[in-house]
Amino acid sequence: MIIGIGIGAIIIMGIIFGMDILKLSVTTQDYDIFVDPVLDKQSLFVMGRVTIQNTGSYSLTNVRVNFGDGDTLDLGTIKAGQKIIVSPPPENSMQFVMISADNDIFVSKSYREMPKMVGMMGS
Repeated sequence: MIIGIGIGAIIIMGIIFGMDILKLSVTTQDYDIFVDPVLDKQSLFVMGRVTIQNTGSYSLTNVRVNFGDGDTLDLGTIKAGQKIIVSPPPENSMQFVMISADNDIFVSKSYREMPKMVGMMGS
């Protein structure tokens, strides 16, 4: 009987954790986007990069990146699940980035700094 209760508990935990993982891997919206702008400050220069991923079920069209300071980039179409990494021009102030696309997609985010680790370049 105790073995049966233990097996039942394991099965229930497997179902609960499986449902949590399923939420991460299954898209829930038709049109959605993930944007992560990052600054990597080195001793001699600052490098910026923006990760853009289509997390929706359908392709995003007319995707446009606005880096601020008048710097823009037209990406066109991003397929469902596709990830793109872009960088602003070197002379850009890298304060924020705005991403827009058809189907009322608009995201505006400030850059975040990469954490420094001991022994890494620039730390």
